[in-house]
Amino acid sequence: MSETEWSNLSTEERRFPPPPELAAQANVTEETYRVAAQDPEAFWAEQAKRLSWGTPPTETLDWTNPPFAKWFADGTLNAAYNCLDRHVEAGHGDRVAFHFEGEPGDTRAVTYAELTREVCRAANALTTLGVQAGDRVAIYLPMVPEAVVAMLACARLGAVHVVVFGGFSADALSTRILDCDVRVVITADGGYRRGSASALKPAVDTALEKCPDVRTVLVVRRTGQETAMTEGRDLWWHEALAAEADEHTPQMFPAEHPLYVMYTSGSTGKPKGILHTTGGYLVGTSWTHWASFDLKPETDVFWTAADIGWVTGHSYLVYGPLVNGATSVMYEGTPDTPHKGRWWEIVQKYGVTILYCAPTAIRTFMKWGEQIPAEYDLSSLRILGSVGEPINPEAYVWYRTHIGGDRTPVVDTWWQTETGMHMIAPMPGVTAGKPGAAMRPVPGVSIDVVDDEARPVADGHAGLLVITKPWPSMLRTLWGDDQRFVDTYWSRFEGLYFAGDGAKKDADGDLWLLGRVDDVMNVSGHRMSTTEIESSLVSHPKVAEAAVVGAKDETTGQAIVAFVILRGEAAEQAGEDVVAELREHVARDIGKIARPRQIMVVPELPKTRSGKIMRRLLRDIAEDRELGDVTTLTDSSVMDLIKDKLPSAPAED
Repeated sequence: MSETEWSNLSTEERRFPPPPELAAQANVTEETYRVAAQDPEAFWAEQAKRLSWGTPPTETLDWTNPPFAKWFADGTLNAAYNCLDRHVEAGHGDRVAFHFEGEPGDTRAVTYAELTREVCRAANALTTLGVQAGDRVAIYLPMVPEAVVAMLACARLGAVHVVVFGGFSADALSTRILDCDVRVVITADGGYRRGSASALKPAVDTALEKCPDVRTVLVVRRTGQETAMTEGRDLWWHEALAAEADEHTPQMFPAEHPLYVMYTSGSTGKPKGILHTTGGYLVGTSWTHWASFDLKPETDVFWTAADIGWVTGHSYLVYGPLVNGATSVMYEGTPDTPHKGRWWEIVQKYGVTILYCAPTAIRTFMKWGEQIPAEYDLSSLRILGSVGEPINPEAYVWYRTHIGGDRTPVVDTWWQTETGMHMIAPMPGVTAGKPGAAMRPVPGVSIDVVDDEARPVADGHAGLLVITKPWPSMLRTLWGDDQRFVDTYWSRFEGLYFAGDGAKKDADGDLWLLGRVDDVMNVSGHRMSTTEIESSLVSHPKVAEAAVVGAKDETTGQAIVAFVILRGEAAEQAGEDVVAELREHVARDIGKIARPRQIMVVPELPKTRSGKIMRRLLRDIAEDRELGDVTTLTDSSVMDLIKDKLPSAPAED
């Protein structure tokens, strides 16, 4: 067996074809796939016409110096103009760009005309503060419309925005400010989370003790809490904007002009600054937003339930939807504040038609029970999406059944901060969805699954997921470190982008994501995906959520250790009999080799606020090691709760 050959023993027979009425009006058809496959570059050149260009490009792809791509390089454009002004000029100024729902219940409907005026004021304010094209501006804000305004004001000026998730620590913020040589920071007094005002400005003050070159801090007043302001450095956002005109002439920039830097964690401990440029990124995100979700901008209400601090917020809350002239929902708070029906209340209130969220959120709703969404009218929903990690088949079916009324396609998207846009996703008007499968590469994208020698694997086999051709919204480099960019993404296989994920092709050639290669376990010579075992556990009616890791084992090399959250009454009756039942369930479902050595019933799992499970910390517990960094967790006390549940000895066969 090849080093990268997984043992994949689970199967999925359920199929969900698209509703006939959706298929009849679908944005993407089989013809789209055929045209894109015939000439991908010509396909993307056609999609570039979605944008308004100052100078229309005559070049499509420049791949003369791989892996450093250039797309539409001789074209010029302005990102903010494409997101705002052109819609107002076309007569859509009164269309709502964002329905903002604050956690306390305050609301704002921000139209395209209003958003344009506010962005112009902010661009003028930043100009007054000395911000110029090419400068970097850090944005450390909660989920409020001012975050979008700040991003687009930077883009309007050609300044590079560096959005830092508002849940990150002062140290994380200072690291990013220093790496990008930021001189201006935009933050807020605080934001609302779990029913109370959470301060943000103190973290900025602490971070700037290490960043003496920051000259200005703009502070959005959100909560009204008492906020220390440093004279000569700190300014109130509303006062700075009030002094400026609401008109601003956007400058056109080359398509390869930097748009933003977003940091993602690196294996060395030093975060990686992913650089995205303008033209190709806007083409890729706007087209996939329109295609993957079958967007009808005149009638759809789109909700990306992702924070502005993550790439999903950039690509599918800000740039993709605004370039498309869509109406979106922006929600500040958590799904259970002030009650566990909050999301469904919002769907009902705004008539949300497309919902895009993480599988971890879906599994949380499963744990709370289907009776909660059943209290709300969710009939407006016509498409559901998932993002962030592979979706378990049972979570997929629950999502479709209890949120989508057993009629909506589920669009499970695979992509990364680095890719900028969807790379694998079922087109909802074409695809008969398979629960848990990402299905096919999106039209115009070339992806394969290969073995250690870069040979494509046959259908029914698994290996390493690679991207075989450049794509418009690909990262251009890592900020200030071209060599690390090459080493990280392009060194494993010559000419291929290695995503770091494992995948399998099923008998139909459709793609199933198996998680990070780091999360693949080698048990007695069998390489098994944590994703498949987690899916098996979640398919048991007593399990709401599961996370699986491989722990060192003297006999088998690695042993399977599972952490599970039980549903409802099962949680109250948790004992050795439930653990034994679950172990046998996995053995029957996948095979005895997949039976977990240990199953720990826990009250919660360690997650970042983007919804990703921190399996690294669970490995620390499984191997009885000192815990690593927990600063990015939503709630670090979860780790203490899990440790309290640690059994004194593993279960034996």
